[in-house]
Amino acid sequence: MADDLAARLDRLESWQAIYDLACDYMRGQDRLDAVLHRSVFHDDATTDYGEGYRGDADGFVAFAQGVLTPHVANHHMIGQVRIDFEGADLAFGEVYFQAHHRLEGEGEGTDLFVAGRYVDRYERRGVTWKIAHRSELVDWVRTEPATDSLSPEVSRFPLGARAPHDLSCRREEMRTR
Repeated sequence: MADDLAARLDRLESWQAIYDLACDYMRGQDRLDAVLHRSVFHDDATTDYGEGYRGDADGFVAFAQGVLTPHVANHHMIGQVRIDFEGADLAFGEVYFQAHHRLEGEGEGTDLFVAGRYVDRYERRGVTWKIAHRSELVDWVRTEPATDSLSPEVSRFPLGARAPHDLSCRREEMRTR
């Protein structure tokens, strides 16, 4: 009974650790935090983003941060997450996402929407789960002219920003609010 409970608790802790990788990956992209973005991968991890980039994690993070930097803003949302364990230290995952990218060009904004899935292999080495391989599959893409503006109603709200300027990156300020 105790062994079964320990195994179940380990599985729950492992699932949460892997889910946290998905959250940190998205946050690293949206805040343009290359250190956080890179932290989700094992040092020898590989990636496959099709013709855009295939290779190691360091090269991928540099590529992705370079693609996202000129955007006005990025917003990635995680959908359903499926994690299948094979033994204690190996898991495979499928993470659904939707990404919104605000682009500026020649005075006009464009919204780029991408929906797809990450198909991953996770490995626990020692006590740490990280991504050993990530492939991105795109299910659909849509672009449209940006039609919103900072109307008086919206402009009353604080706007998100890149790291370190975003409120989520200013922990000391949050301690005193």
